[in-house]
Amino acid sequence: MRKSEIVVVGAGIAGLTSAAILSKKGLSVTLIESHTQSGGCAGTFKRKNYIFDVGATQVAGLEKGGIHSRVFNFLDIPIPEATILDPACIVDLKDGSQPIPIWYEKNKWIAEQEMQFPGSRRFWKLCNLIHQSNWIFANNNPVLPISNFWDFSQLFKAIVPSNLLTGIFLKATIFDLLRICGLSKNERLIKFLNLQLKLYSQEDVYNTAALYGSTVLQMCQQPHGLWHLKKSMQSLSEALESSLSKTGVNVIFGQKVNSINFDDLNMCWEVSANSKQNSFIYQAKDLIYTAPPQSLHRHLKEPLKRNQSYKNRLNNLPDPSGALVFYSALKKEHIKKISSNHYQFVSPEFGSLFVSISDDGDGRAPKGEVTLIASIFTKTKDWFELDKQNYDRKKKDIIKKISLELESQFDIVPENWLHRELATPLGFEKWTNRPNGIVGGLGQNPDIFGLFGLSSRTPFEGLWLCGDSIYPGEGTAGVSQSALMVSKQILASRGIENFNL
Repeated sequence: MRKSEIVVVGAGIAGLTSAAILSKKGLSVTLIESHTQSGGCAGTFKRKNYIFDVGATQVAGLEKGGIHSRVFNFLDIPIPEATILDPACIVDLKDGSQPIPIWYEKNKWIAEQEMQFPGSRRFWKLCNLIHQSNWIFANNNPVLPISNFWDFSQLFKAIVPSNLLTGIFLKATIFDLLRICGLSKNERLIKFLNLQLKLYSQEDVYNTAALYGSTVLQMCQQPHGLWHLKKSMQSLSEALESSLSKTGVNVIFGQKVNSINFDDLNMCWEVSANSKQNSFIYQAKDLIYTAPPQSLHRHLKEPLKRNQSYKNRLNNLPDPSGALVFYSALKKEHIKKISSNHYQFVSPEFGSLFVSISDDGDGRAPKGEVTLIASIFTKTKDWFELDKQNYDRKKKDIIKKISLELESQFDIVPENWLHRELATPLGFEKWTNRPNGIVGGLGQNPDIFGLFGLSSRTPFEGLWLCGDSIYPGEGTAGVSQSALMVSKQILASRGIENFNL
């Protein structure tokens, strides 16, 4: 039996960040991870001479005042070396018009908007107004959704006058904003927005919450921006691990959680886990669960039997997406000259492809070579229902089709591929232990975002949710904000009030 004040399940960015903050505040923390390394969906793997980012390939929140910057300053560890993405992405709608570079410099992006989407200025100004209000609100560290009076007090303290104005859009979608601005029939703008929103909200313009979508559509521009990490995405996890080492966190890799139960005798949470050889029991007053909440069905069976309403809430969560990710490498001279690390283009076969290309000298490939990662969304059930023969056949077919799309887009000769492989939801389930290999969090529609989402504070005292299904949503910046929120709640429950970064 191993005891600590806090047990954290999952060493993705959410788990690492919450463990680092709480241990820095003096609490004893045990962090359990089923994989042999940290990072989760923001981790990496190696093939031959190449390092591939598993899922996330870009980072928000490294700028001054950004969530990663604030966390790292509090932990007193250096921010990983990174470069701003400018343009953050180049979007090709394949409609005969020029591709759309999403510029970092605000005035440059405004000029691009006016050129690409004439008459859309009012819409972008409205999005920016909402985003600025959201940014102030988020930096005031609210707690959402609210579950008790303390949560309400934190929400109330975070609200500024502009939030009362933008609050009228609480149940609105991005399409509602387009309609207000007279752009509901602008097909080209809607096509562009659908591509971008799907990446960050798993929803289209008709279903993305206006308060969420307005921010993700503005986060590429100064003073914020998206960043490309040198070495790999793993450098974010490694930096956080260095903080855990300093504060004496007990980090345990290679142990898979079997069950979570409340020990009525000792009045604490009990986590049962096992490695390949042994079984272990961990106890703590507070337990932070960073796995997708859908996983609670297999880990929290006994407590859920006694709380049918919460079990039903979990059952009724919308189905998240899965992903197909094509990992490849080739010589830099064998791909046409590129002007961004990220591309997104329309595909008749797949709807769209999102492409990430490494930089020379960023540690992902030998000098003179690049890694190229292309991802598309897929329904998880399309892969788990196949027998091995059909599964292998389908994988081979998808690799061929994605290769053809990329060869056409980037002038690649088929013989010049140095490496190619495909990850499916089955592979993601094995790598991340996420049920059915789901990626990202919950689709950010008005019924699930913010006040209406799943609370970090569960009905079971001392059991907390954290990660990409909890406010404010997915991405390394989103899960870090979630980790800060949970840390504030736990510290307050222990009498440490008004903790902020």
